[in-house]
Amino acid sequence: MGLFGLFSKEKKESLDKGLEKTKENFLGKLKRAVVGKSTVDDEVLDELEEILITSDVGVETTLKIIERIEKRVSKDKYMSTDELNTILRDEIAALLAENNTTDIDEVSIPEGIEGPYVIMVVGVNGVGKTTTIGKLAHQFTKKGHKVMLGAADTFRAAAVDQLIIWSERVGVPIVEQGMGADPASVAFDTLQSAKSKDCDVVIIDTAGRLHNKVNLMNELSKIKNVMKKQVPDAPHEILLVLDGSTGQNAYEQAKQFSLATEINALAVTKLDGTAKGGVVIGISDQMKIPVKYIGVGEQMEDLQVFNKAEFVDSLFG
Repeated sequence: MGLFGLFSKEKKESLDKGLEKTKENFLGKLKRAVVGKSTVDDEVLDELEEILITSDVGVETTLKIIERIEKRVSKDKYMSTDELNTILRDEIAALLAENNTTDIDEVSIPEGIEGPYVIMVVGVNGVGKTTTIGKLAHQFTKKGHKVMLGAADTFRAAAVDQLIIWSERVGVPIVEQGMGADPASVAFDTLQSAKSKDCDVVIIDTAGRLHNKVNLMNELSKIKNVMKKQVPDAPHEILLVLDGSTGQNAYEQAKQFSLATEINALAVTKLDGTAKGGVVIGISDQMKIPVKYIGVGEQMEDLQVFNKAEFVDSLFG
C-alpha cells in the first residue's frame, strides 16, 4: 500500500491537481536558485528563505525551516543541491507533524459525542464558507449521517439564500429566519429541531464579518451559550474557513478570529486557483490549530480532509 496508501487514487489526483500552481511556482523557483551550484551554501539558503517567504509560508515558519536546514548542513559539511529538495520536504513534514494533530481519512463524528455533533462555522464573506458547509453536509450525508443546517449568518440576505440553495442541492433540512434575525435564536431553533428529528450532525453558519472584534466576540459567545441549553457540549467544533488564495491575509484573519472565539479547526479553501498553497504550512505551524480540511477544486469531493504527509508528498512529488 505504501506510506500514503490510505488516500484513494481519486483523492490523490485531486490533491495533485489542486496544488499544481503552488508546486510549479515553488519548485520552479527552487530549481532556478540552485542552477550552477553543487553544494548548499549561504547563498542558496538565502535564496531558499526568499522562496519560502514569497510562497506565503510566512516569515516565522520560514526562519524555523531555514534554521533546521542550516543545522543539517553544518553537520554534513558537504550537502549537494540535489539533496535539498528531499531535505526541505523532510523538514516541512516534520514541522507539520509536531502539531500533534492526528490525520483522518474522511469526515467523521468523533467517538463519545452525545446528541448531534455540532459544528459552528465562522469566517469572513467571500472565503468559501457556504460552499464548505455544503460540501461538508454532502460528505456527512454520503456516509449515512442525518445532517441539518442552521443559517445563523443573518447579516447578509445572500448568506442565508446561498445556504438554502446548498441545503436543497445536498438534500438536507435547514433552519432559517431570514436576514436580520437574531443569530443565537437561529442556532437555538436549529439544535432543537435537530434533536427532535434525531439528526447526527448540525452545521451552523455564523459571523460573516470581522467589523469589530468585541461585537463579534459577543455575538459568537451568545450563540455558543444558547447552543449549550440544547446540547451541553456544543459546539463540538468551531471551524474557521480561510481563503488560501489571499496568502498571508488568511493568516491575519486566523489570528483575528482566534482572538474573538476559541477556534479548534481550520479549513483552507481555493488552493486550486492559487500559487500560495504554502500558506497552509505557515498557518498550521503558527496557529497551532489543526488544518482539518483543504479545498482543492469545485467538485463536492474536492473538499478534502487535510493529511499532512500526503500534502507534503504532493507538493514535492
